[in-house]
Amino acid sequence: MGKQMTEMLKGTLEGIVLAIIAVQPAYGYDITARLRERGFTDIAEGTIYALLVRVEQRGLVDVEKVPSEKGPPRKMFTLNAKGHDELEEFWRTWSFLAERIEQLHEGEK
Repeated sequence: MGKQMTEMLKGTLEGIVLAIIAVQPAYGYDITARLRERGFTDIAEGTIYALLVRVEQRGLVDVEKVPSEKGPPRKMFTLNAKGHDELEEFWRTWSFLAERIEQLHEGEK
């Protein structure tokens, strides 16, 4: 992944993760796997875990400890009402930016 892609992802990764959790509650490794299935292959698990700590601290997700067959209980993340509001704002902002960037791109042709 190039430097430009990495920098763009820094600003959008939280919204992307919230969107994944909105579809179905998940734990950290599961979120990383879903990202990789969607082509985000270079994102480190540690990056996702740090992001999950931040969204939990901001009150965007509810966390339930679920027993694990291998080791300690897993933290299952579910998007709550505040998280849904944050995700809606993310999509509004994304749409605004994407439209403006596309206009700029089309202007170059």
